[in-house]
Amino acid sequence: MGFLWTKQAAILDNIANAETPNYKEKVVTFEESLRSKIETAARGTTPRKLVRQVLETEDMAVTEQLVQTRMDDNGVNVTTQSIEAVRNAFQLRYVMSSINSDLAVLRSAVRGQ
Repeated sequence: MGFLWTKQAAILDNIANAETPNYKEKVVTFEESLRSKIETAARGTTPRKLVRQVLETEDMAVTEQLVQTRMDDNGVNVTTQSIEAVRNAFQLRYVMSSINSDLAVLRSAVRGQ
Protein backbone atom coordinates (compact mmCIF):
# COMPACT_ATOMS: atom_id res chain seq x y z
CA MET A 1 0.00 0.00 0.00
CA GLY A 2 2.84 2.36 0.88
CA PHE A 3 4.45 1.65 -2.47
CA LEU A 4 1.29 2.61 -4.35
CA TRP A 5 0.92 5.85 -2.38
CA THR A 6 4.56 6.77 -3.06
CA LYS A 7 4.15 5.94 -6.74
CA GLN A 8 1.01 8.07 -7.00
CA ALA A 9 2.81 11.01 -5.35
CA ALA A 10 5.74 10.68 -7.78
CA ILE A 11 3.39 10.56 -10.79
CA LEU A 12 1.48 13.62 -9.63
CA ASP A 13 4.77 15.43 -8.99
CA ASN A 14 5.85 14.58 -12.54
CA ILE A 15 2.63 15.96 -14.01
CA ALA A 16 2.87 19.12 -11.90
CA ASN A 17 6.43 19.74 -13.13
CA ALA A 18 5.80 18.90 -16.79
CA GLU A 19 6.69 22.46 -17.84
CA THR A 20 9.71 22.89 -15.53
CA PRO A 21 13.01 23.06 -17.46
CA ASN A 22 15.62 20.42 -16.50
CA TYR A 23 13.08 18.43 -14.46
CA LYS A 24 13.70 14.68 -14.57
CA GLU A 25 10.83 12.23 -14.36
CA LYS A 26 10.59 10.39 -11.02
CA VAL A 27 10.01 6.64 -11.07
CA VAL A 28 9.10 4.34 -8.18
CA THR A 29 9.53 0.59 -8.66
CA PHE A 30 8.51 -2.01 -6.13
CA GLU A 31 11.37 -4.41 -6.88
CA GLU A 32 14.10 -1.80 -6.41
CA SER A 33 12.46 -0.50 -3.24
CA LEU A 34 12.15 -3.98 -1.77
CA ARG A 35 15.73 -4.87 -2.74
CA SER A 36 17.16 -1.73 -1.14
CA LYS A 37 15.13 -2.29 2.03
CA ILE A 38 16.35 -5.88 2.30
CA GLU A 39 19.97 -4.87 1.73
CA THR A 40 19.90 -2.19 4.41
CA ALA A 41 17.99 -4.35 6.89
CA ALA A 42 20.24 -7.37 6.29
CA ARG A 43 23.33 -5.70 7.68
CA GLY A 44 23.85 -7.18 11.13
CA THR A 45 20.37 -8.49 11.89
CA THR A 46 18.69 -11.85 12.38
CA PRO A 47 16.25 -13.25 9.77
CA ARG A 48 13.28 -12.69 12.09
CA LYS A 49 14.15 -9.03 12.62
CA LEU A 50 14.90 -8.66 8.91
CA VAL A 51 11.29 -9.34 7.89
CA ARG A 52 9.96 -6.95 10.50
CA GLN A 53 12.35 -4.17 9.43
CA VAL A 54 11.51 -4.62 5.75
CA LEU A 55 7.76 -4.55 6.35
CA GLU A 56 7.76 -1.66 8.82
CA THR A 57 9.89 0.86 6.94
CA GLU A 58 7.83 3.50 5.16
CA ASP A 59 10.22 5.01 2.62
CA MET A 60 10.33 3.80 -0.97
CA ALA A 61 13.14 4.27 -3.46
CA VAL A 62 12.34 7.08 -5.88
CA THR A 63 14.73 7.38 -8.81
CA GLU A 64 15.03 9.97 -11.55
CA GLN A 65 14.96 8.96 -15.19
CA LEU A 66 17.78 10.43 -17.23
CA VAL A 67 15.78 10.41 -20.47
CA GLN A 68 14.86 13.77 -21.94
CA THR A 69 11.82 14.20 -24.15
CA ARG A 70 12.15 17.88 -25.01
CA MET A 71 14.80 20.45 -25.86
CA ASP A 72 14.66 22.02 -22.36
CA ASP A 73 15.84 18.71 -20.80
CA ASN A 74 12.44 17.99 -19.28
CA GLY A 75 11.84 14.24 -19.14
CA VAL A 76 8.08 14.16 -18.52
CA ASN A 77 5.56 12.80 -21.02
CA VAL A 78 2.23 14.04 -19.62
CA THR A 79 0.14 11.52 -21.58
CA THR A 80 2.13 8.56 -20.25
CA GLN A 81 2.05 9.95 -16.72
CA SER A 82 -1.72 10.50 -16.87
CA ILE A 83 -2.31 6.92 -18.00
CA GLU A 84 -0.01 5.65 -15.26
CA ALA A 85 -1.87 7.76 -12.66
CA VAL A 86 -5.19 6.18 -13.65
CA ARG A 87 -3.66 2.69 -13.63
CA ASN A 88 -2.16 3.29 -10.20
CA ALA A 89 -5.47 4.64 -8.87
CA PHE A 90 -7.21 1.43 -9.95
CA GLN A 91 -4.51 -0.62 -8.24
CA LEU A 92 -5.00 1.40 -5.04
CA ARG A 93 -8.74 0.84 -5.25
CA TYR A 94 -8.37 -2.93 -5.61
CA VAL A 95 -5.80 -3.19 -2.83
CA MET A 96 -8.08 -1.21 -0.49
CA SER A 97 -11.02 -3.42 -1.47
CA SER A 98 -8.98 -6.54 -0.79
CA ILE A 99 -7.86 -5.26 2.60
CA ASN A 100 -11.42 -4.30 3.46
CA SER A 101 -12.79 -7.75 2.58
CA ASP A 102 -10.02 -9.44 4.59
CA LEU A 103 -10.86 -7.27 7.58
CA ALA A 104 -14.56 -8.16 7.20
CA VAL A 105 -13.69 -11.86 7.31
CA LEU A 106 -11.54 -11.31 10.42
CA ARG A 107 -14.31 -9.30 12.06
CA SER A 108 -16.77 -12.14 11.45
CA ALA A 109 -14.34 -14.68 12.84
CA VAL A 110 -13.74 -12.62 15.97
CA ARG A 111 -17.48 -12.21 16.54
CA GLY A 112 -18.03 -15.93 15.97
CA GLN A 113 -20.52 -15.50 13.16
